[in-house]
Amino acid sequence: MIVVLLPMACETERIIFQGPYFVRFTDTSLTEKESHSSVIKVEVHTGGPAPKSDVTINYITSGTAREGIDYVINGTRGKVKIRSGEYFGNIEIQLINNSNNILRSQDLKLTLQNITDDNIDLDIGQGVSQIGRTYTLTIQDDCILGGDYYGIQKTGDVPVDDITISSLDCEEYVLSNWNIYNDSLSILDIPTLSFTDNGDNTLTIPPQETTALNPDSATIDGFGVVNPATRGITFTVRFADYVKKPQFTFQLVAN
Repeated sequence: MIVVLLPMACETERIIFQGPYFVRFTDTSLTEKESHSSVIKVEVHTGGPAPKSDVTINYITSGTAREGIDYVINGTRGKVKIRSGEYFGNIEIQLINNSNNILRSQDLKLTLQNITDDNIDLDIGQGVSQIGRTYTLTIQDDCILGGDYYGIQKTGDVPVDDITISSLDCEEYVLSNWNIYNDSLSILDIPTLSFTDNGDNTLTIPPQETTALNPDSATIDGFGVVNPATRGITFTVRFADYVKKPQFTFQLVAN
């Protein structure tokens, strides 16, 4: 039951919403990079009492995104179900990372059509303008090395999650949220690391300063190697200002 409170003079009138009830997309749009590895759950909900039987809503797809190339839909394509006694259902979309260093975007548009059971009286979309009847997922192309990773220093380590690599031009990259313990220093806390893709499966970490170290020993540099089959990356970071130039190596595994 939905209650709307309307101010009238100095009193409040309680008005009970009695319909028409509806189904709609909870949100209307989302933008994700193709390297996003988690399943995207596009939520559909009912505006009204919880249904007493399963509600199956039919939908169609359109747009420039290509099924099987840019994305796949888990489960039964074209149908989303809200189960008896529940208010929400989900369309599950898995993006396909076909990074090729061409940066553009594609749209996947979902449009709710009708309800399979004619005995269930629910409008498609909310109100006269049918708010929430359509949903647009914008899929942004990513660079070959872009995306989510987890990191280890050596076999048997507990993986460090939520590491990301991003780029605006697929040549200069930024490695973010990496904080992998190393044996060279007792503490290493470098939020971001810049590196360059040399185009031959090798990477260069140019000299850069880090606030995690004293100013007179703050320069780091290094190199990396990419496994093109797995997109795994091995980095070697060197502490260039130290006399013996200690270094440590760690690996990133694509999610």
